[in-house]
Amino acid sequence: MGLRSIAHESVWRVRRALRRPVTGRFHPYSYTRPDRYPWLFSFAAGALTDGERLRLLSFGCSRGDEVASLRRYFPLAHIKGLDISRRNIAACRRLDLDNVEFGVASSTEAEPSDAYDAVFCLCVLCHGDLRQNERPPLNCAPLIEFDAFERAVNGLSRCLKRGGLLFLFGSNFRFADTSAASAFKVVLNTNMPDGAPLYDRHNRLVTGSRYFEVGFRKHSGQVASSGLPG
Repeated sequence: MGLRSIAHESVWRVRRALRRPVTGRFHPYSYTRPDRYPWLFSFAAGALTDGERLRLLSFGCSRGDEVASLRRYFPLAHIKGLDISRRNIAACRRLDLDNVEFGVASSTEAEPSDAYDAVFCLCVLCHGDLRQNERPPLNCAPLIEFDAFERAVNGLSRCLKRGGLLFLFGSNFRFADTSAASAFKVVLNTNMPDGAPLYDRHNRLVTGSRYFEVGFRKHSGQVASSGLPG
């Protein structure tokens, strides 16, 4: 093994030691900014027209920029933001937004079934150290695992109404590989780069491939997945 390879492996081991998985946490960083995904929010606003009766969920809402942006696109909807970090949720609550609630949670297990018209999970089900790594590891299991991703996605599917919209962007795994995907059809693709390396169901790196599917509508005639996130 060359000196460069040895150095790269050493850096990876240090990062792995510093960022070992925490139960329920995917992304270890809380990077956020206002109106981060205008193309996706605009699509959602055009696809959902039920006004004040809409219920929206921002899963992994960080410090609230996403929820504040959704409030501008959906001025009448009831919006809920969930995040694993108590500090982030404290910052969210200081925003003082109308018809918005926030909660500390690592999953949607406490959310009712068939409750939301749309669920937004954007750059949440990923690990930042993989994104920042020019040579991502061949196996991501030390940092993030497909099984945890699938449990989280099943939970998002469960609390989404039939006919509702699920938005997943910037994940390290493909929604198409999950058991929940059969209950959805693709309604939005994107060429926007997300910088997240892709891994398969066995946590193995998928080289030379990108995943363009980011918006999914739940079939109106199918029952939600019974899986609950852990």
